[in-house]
Amino acid sequence: MVSIPRKIALPDKQTRAYELLELAAIFGEFPTTSLWRLSGSASYKETVVTALKKQGLIKTHYKDGRRGLRPTTTAKKLLVADNPERFSAYMSENADTNHIRSEPHRRERLYRIAEATLTMKNAGASVYRDEHPPIFSLTWEEDDYIQSPLFYSSREIRDTGVEFFKTKGARYVGILLTSENAFVTYNLGNGLIKWAYKAEMRTKAVLERLLCIERLPTQYSPESIKGLVLGNSMELAFEILKKSRQHYLILDDNYENFYFVTNDEKGEMLVRLLCRPDLCDELDEILTDDLYPARKGALIDHDAVTEDGRPVLLAYKCDLKRIRKFDTALALQEKTGIIICFDYQAEVLRRYCCDAVEFQTLDFEKTERRLFQ
Repeated sequence: MVSIPRKIALPDKQTRAYELLELAAIFGEFPTTSLWRLSGSASYKETVVTALKKQGLIKTHYKDGRRGLRPTTTAKKLLVADNPERFSAYMSENADTNHIRSEPHRRERLYRIAEATLTMKNAGASVYRDEHPPIFSLTWEEDDYIQSPLFYSSREIRDTGVEFFKTKGARYVGILLTSENAFVTYNLGNGLIKWAYKAEMRTKAVLERLLCIERLPTQYSPESIKGLVLGNSMELAFEILKKSRQHYLILDDNYENFYFVTNDEKGEMLVRLLCRPDLCDELDEILTDDLYPARKGALIDHDAVTEDGRPVLLAYKCDLKRIRKFDTALALQEKTGIIICFDYQAEVLRRYCCDAVEFQTLDFEKTERRLFQ
């Protein structure tokens, strides 16, 4: 065993340096393009990176236009010694995070998992293995209840149970569990991806059996399994809606809901909302206060109607399936309707929807302050 020089030590746990180091360890490589998502000024984070390099705790890896920060062998040993429950699995002989392969598609996959994990962490979900009940493990015995949001990365799921080996080739990057729902999570990053449709359907089928039948049947039903797709810009939502045939996984009827979330502070707030159905109900009540209840049996899926009978869709959660169906139904029935969404979503959705749709927008910053501060 290689000894660790005494003069090298981990940063204090409450510092940004320690956070960056542990994230680099669980990702295998921290994308430098995601440094802005950690709190603190750009100059401060540059200082943190420089100090970690001087201490021999991280190193830069640059290849094929991608630059990442990797923990050194010394850092890995220190992290495992400091918190074996959290880091041992990432540093084992066969762990992908301990032996990062350099092929572009493999690093691209790594970066997408890292981006999604940052979105979940910043939204308040737990992302560390030692804080997760072993729901996907063969050792699961208890019928525990999920309260706070938990994000299990696809790597963690693959490593903790044989069932998910059947989903080889699936593009999902993780599963977000909340008190009411399980979100199968995808990350497009900066561009669209080719879907492995059969593998994704196997993922959903296995998840339904594990959660809804075997492990947590009192908490989750098949309707609780929902889709969540992340992307680095709202423009990708437009591309999905516009090229509906290529994105049948998102827009067909296999998932009742499929939400689109951006990998930034706006998306993080939206994830927090998705994790808090009570806050969604509160916001819905505010938005429909001067409207009339939705009409039962209507051919257009909607949440309320105006005084003159126009259907209203609350689309701030950016459920792409509902938005598409609402727009299509209005066009086919030659009716007009209203979509209510956040201001940052409106430009893209307005560009996609037909002229029959009127848009009303919510101020993102004001809504965030009202609900979370």
